Amino acid sequence: MYSGTHFLRTYAAELQESLANLPWAAINDTVQALVTAWRERRHVYIMGNGGSAATALHMAADLSKNTAVPGLPRLRAVSFNDNMALFSALANDTAYDQVFREQVVTYVEPGDVVVAISASGNSPNVLNAVTAARELGATTIGLSGYYGGKLAGMVDIPVVVNNHAIEQVEDLHMMIEHMVTASVRQAVHHYAKQQIVHQPMKRAA
Repeated sequence: MYSGTHFLRTYAAELQESLANLPWAAINDTVQALVTAWRERRHVYIMGNGGSAATALHMAADLSKNTAVPGLPRLRAVSFNDNMALFSALANDTAYDQVFREQVVTYVEPGDVVVAISASGNSPNVLNAVTAARELGATTIGLSGYYGGKLAGMVDIPVVVNNHAIEQVEDLHMMIEHMVTASVRQAVHHYAKQQIVHQPMKRAA
């Protein structure tokens, strides 16, 4: 009978090593960007493919729900993976590498935050979306693994997990998502006590 105990322990040990060496400054910069988005009533848009799509959906749900404080404005986070009718229409009628870019062009405004998740850092549809987001004046954040890929050099805040196993990169991205959400929640409570929340900013006509 096959026993995977040694492999499982090795997997966990490698995960622990990568966890201890996460890019903490970049993760903190991510938190600060999201807190600024909350204070200034901006939107947060998140995207990814495959396992990263699941992380994008999870992150949007957590940021929207788990940072809420009664009586205060809420952080508005949405995943571009949510609307499968739109997603599949764009993939079918334009091209798969445009499915996120087209949504960026439709929804993103200057000052919004765009979070791009790609384990390899080289997903064409994610890179195209980041290019459009930067042109529109959004703050861009990239979660990647391995050596960061092209994504790391394109975004304002690169969060690169120095790990070369796809499953572990995705594990760590989910952990980062939870850490970021919890930290944003702490910040919201901090500002709630001080009542330091900006009024909604008027959009240009």
